[in-house]
Formats: sequence, C-alpha cells, structure tokens
Amino acid sequence: MRTNRIRTTALAATALAATLSLTACGGGEDKAMGTKPAGTAETATPAATGTDDKAQSESDAPEAGKPETQTVPAEGKHAGGNGNGDNNGKKPETGPNKKATAAIPACTPKNSKVKVSSVSRPINHLLLTVTNTGSTNCAAYYAPFLRFDGAQAVYPILDDSKPQAVVTLAPGEEAYAGIGLLGEPGQNEPVPSANLGVIMVDKNNKSKGETTLKLPADTATDGLGFVTYWQSDVENALMF
Repeated sequence: MRTNRIRTTALAATALAATLSLTACGGGEDKAMGTKPAGTAETATPAATGTDDKAQSESDAPEAGKPETQTVPAEGKHAGGNGNGDNNGKKPETGPNKKATAAIPACTPKNSKVKVSSVSRPINHLLLTVTNTGSTNCAAYYAPFLRFDGAQAVYPILDDSKPQAVVTLAPGEEAYAGIGLLGEPGQNEPVPSANLGVIMVDKNNKSKGETTLKLPADTATDGLGFVTYWQSDVENALMF
C-alpha cells in the first residue's frame, strides 16, 4: 500500500515538471514574437538582492545597543574643531603651570633676610618679616619653624592661617608671619625669652637653614601661642 502511494506521488511530480517546462517554453516564444499571452498583465520584475547586497546592508546598520557614530568631515576635522583636539583652532585652557610653580626655589638664609619686630596691635604679638635679597624669585613655603631660646620643640603653627596659594617673592619683596606670644590667660606662666630661631622650609616642608634673631625687650611666651603661615601682607599676618 505504501509502495503504491510513493509511486503515485512520483508520477504526479514528473507530470507537473513537464507542464511547467512547456509553459516556460511557450512564454519564451511569446516574448520572442513580441506578443503577450491573453489575459496576462506585464509587470516589472524587481532586481534580485544578492547575498553581497544583504551583507552590505547589515554591515551599515548599527549594532544593537550601540549608538550610531558620526562621519568625520573632510581633512580629518570634526565639527567645530581643527582635527587636533583644539576648540575652533584654539588650544584648550589648562590649569596653573604646576611645573613652573615647582621650579621656584624656597626662600632660605642664602637668598633672603628675616627680621622680627614688635607691634602695638594686637597685644602680645610679634611680626616676622622675610625679604627676598636674591636676584630671582623665591617662595615662602608653609610657615616658619620657630624656637624660643633654643627650645627643642617647634612653636605651634596656626592651621587656620593657611593662605590659598604659596607666597612668591620677587627680588626685594616681603612676606609676613604673625607670632602670638601667649595662650589663654592663667594657663601657663610666661617665661622671658631673648633669642628666636627661625627655620625656613622648602616645598616639601623640609628645613633649609636656621637664622637666630634677637627678640625685642621684655618678650615672654608661655608656650601656648602660635605662628601663622607666611602671608602676602601685614594685615593678614596679624589678624589672628
């Protein structure tokens, strides 16, 4: 029963193929004679799309989940730029020149002079002044390290007095530091002092030499005072 069904199907397929072949031949003859079969409308046949065209179309399409990229204009320039990362032909703005700042030498006993003086206001204060005596710029880094009468401990530094930028001195210019001599009244007994050791430091806060100064008469400190960071003007140095 199965054999008859297969044989019947094969015969039917053979007959269908023969019919299609005859139809194709007839259509070719009609076309060659310039005639059309009755009742047949002539339609335009679309161009076949090959595998290469499909691959090209798929390669042009953006990958899923990735943004489309813009085409770079001619000569390798992006819109609004010049191809070198500049903005309209101008170099982008940069921050301060750190290399130039780092190259400024510290003010030391070799290129500067330090002096100490009394002030009328505020009371119980002294003013420390450093002057650039060299021929090139120097920087007054951080705060000076102070030692009253050769004390082993460094005098306290007032962190709240830290300026926004390092004070740089041209030849002949000055920087200032305020010295508070006493803490809160009644805490420690003031001790008279005759000499003051002033240590200048570099940009790494390392000692660059010590200068010993004679203190004004009747100077006394209780060890609870402070010294400010170097300031560019006297008012800032004495406001604490």
